[in-house]
Amino acid sequence: MTIIFVFIHTRYVRYRRLLPVLLGAALLATACGARANGHGGPKIVAAFYPLAWLAGQVAGPDATVQNLTKPGAEPHDLELTPRQVIDVGESKLAFYIKGVQSAVDKAVREHAKKHSLDAASLVATLPAPQDEEVHGAEDPHLWLDPSRFATVATALGERLAAIDAAHAAAYRARAAQVVTKLTALDGEFRTGLRDCARKEIVTSHSAFGYLAQRYGLTQVGVTGLDPEAEPSPARVASLTQLVRRTGATTVFTETLVSPKTAQTLAAEAGVRTQVLDPAEGVKPGSHDDYFSIMRRDLATLRPALGCR
Repeated sequence: MTIIFVFIHTRYVRYRRLLPVLLGAALLATACGARANGHGGPKIVAAFYPLAWLAGQVAGPDATVQNLTKPGAEPHDLELTPRQVIDVGESKLAFYIKGVQSAVDKAVREHAKKHSLDAASLVATLPAPQDEEVHGAEDPHLWLDPSRFATVATALGERLAAIDAAHAAAYRARAAQVVTKLTALDGEFRTGLRDCARKEIVTSHSAFGYLAQRYGLTQVGVTGLDPEAEPSPARVASLTQLVRRTGATTVFTETLVSPKTAQTLAAEAGVRTQVLDPAEGVKPGSHDDYFSIMRRDLATLRPALGCR
């Protein structure tokens, strides 16, 4: 008994001596975790990358932004964890686009209906491709039109100003800065795509409707809005003829979707493939952001379309 008592007593003494160190380490870990997840202030949950990026630009150091979709993941495939569903409910704002991610739609409907913002409700939307049967009547890829995205930025700034009145001026100022940058980007696209030999962009899925409409192009999607859909042999044959008829030089693949279908079409038509990024996400460790992705897309489109 004596031996056991001394052992326990020794552990107790050591524990008391270590207790301040352990508490300090715990507090440091908590602080580091808070910094890693954001800056504090109101919590915003954003459905996927372009919305998380925009929310971060407008929120700045005055709010915390959580992206529900992990880097490198295809946003259409998102399944929320129970913790993420709680995060949606506990947030001050759930920022999403209805119809892109059914799990997010459900979480917002059940837990965040009164504190959510659907970006698609803020702009004029485009109809889905005529052959689309999966995602409904609207094309959700509105962020690929910088002018529409600027409208969303302004509205987001106003919403955050209403949520956190103490920092209202800062939210509005940052939103205005983003709008200025998006307007400049829109000008770059208008100038860069103004005089092109070809207008058709053949894409692996129909993500570029807004970009095409804004800059006078015609999108030809191998599949509809669902990036995982498989085109029928008849569809591939029809697209092969279209590529040859229009003189298209390129079939565009994407970053987060398998390129196999687009590569098959390109091989059939005797043209090359290149990546055209719909900015739906960035890969882990990437230094890209919305602007670098969009400018790289412009640099890819210009030679493919024979722009002067």
